[in-house]
Amino acid sequence: MNRSIQFKNHPFRFLLYLEWVLLVFAVFTALMPFPVFRYPNQFPELTICSLIIFGLMGLYLPTGHKVTKIFYTAIEILLILIIGFFSGRTARLFPFPYLIFVTRSCLIFQLPGRLISAGLSFILFLLTFRRRLERIPLSPMVQERFWFFTLSFVLVFGLALVFILLLMNAVLSERQSREKLAIANEKLRQYALQIENQATLEERNRIAREIHDSLGHSLTALNLQLETALKLWQSNPEKARTFLARAKELGSSALQDVRQSVSTMRSHPLQEQSLEQAILGLVENLQRSTSITPICHIQLPYSVPAEMSTPVYRIIQESLTNIYKHAKATEVKLELIAIDGSLQLKIQDNGVGFDLKQNTTGFGLKSMRDRTSALGGHFRIQSAPGSGCTITVTIPIFGNLEL
Repeated sequence: MNRSIQFKNHPFRFLLYLEWVLLVFAVFTALMPFPVFRYPNQFPELTICSLIIFGLMGLYLPTGHKVTKIFYTAIEILLILIIGFFSGRTARLFPFPYLIFVTRSCLIFQLPGRLISAGLSFILFLLTFRRRLERIPLSPMVQERFWFFTLSFVLVFGLALVFILLLMNAVLSERQSREKLAIANEKLRQYALQIENQATLEERNRIAREIHDSLGHSLTALNLQLETALKLWQSNPEKARTFLARAKELGSSALQDVRQSVSTMRSHPLQEQSLEQAILGLVENLQRSTSITPICHIQLPYSVPAEMSTPVYRIIQESLTNIYKHAKATEVKLELIAIDGSLQLKIQDNGVGFDLKQNTTGFGLKSMRDRTSALGGHFRIQSAPGSGCTITVTIPIFGNLEL
């Protein structure tokens, strides 16, 4: 805590109010005439001024530089000595200034400083209390009772100091724990927002690339077909109809791309289905929408948890989407089995293939690699022009699968 403690940021303002109440009561006692007190205040004005200054010092507690804290504490000790040595009736009250001094020291210093302040407070109390005892004449008959009372009073005061010290340490420790927890929660919230923003940014980039690569291309081609048909409509209607038919095909393709993108962006892709059921749905949709023949083999003797099944589903979905868009394949083999403590996925097509040195930096392949890496798995792709493509994913399952 480097910032000084003031009224506006006082951690325990009720303690400040309690200090003022006790000091006001002490000032009131110093002002009122009590004939029963044998020794009146020698310097009531000095006592009252010291109490007022001591109370106002509670509005500012230094917590930064060590020299400032020591100087502040020295002034408090000086005021306590003035109050203790020059007051008469006020000193007969329970020595509240000493307790207030320890309370403030707990807010200013760490544990060693608090212990030293408590010890100084007890020593100051003994000095001032002894001085008052020397001024009281005692008869031999009452000396024994008086000394018993005195020792009891000193013991009670010492126990009060220990109690306040322990109480303040407990309260301050609890407050520091809450502050640390609040800071940790704030950092966690910021990290969560950063992750969310990063995920949102990546998803926006993915959607932008999808639109640019698929929908943008289809709409551009569609526009060219329509412009050509308009130009040929008067001179060659038959050829214009051919371009219009092609434009219709491109429009249908663009609509299919939009549906694929919407399906990919679903927040809960499995929709409470098992992984096997979700994959079969993907395969069925691929077969219904294209001329590709799927061959599917799934062997999962265990129920795959959501933290694994969703990334696996996304990998398969991205693979089938790439095959549909780029491979020009007529057959796809999909195999997913759980064996030897790992989940093994293999997707193979008989399409045109591609050069691995030139076509492995796309967002789709990067996304599949990232998902596999996040699960601690291994991603491998094999392809060559004219030889189709094979994607192999191995993910360790260990004890993550449930019966």
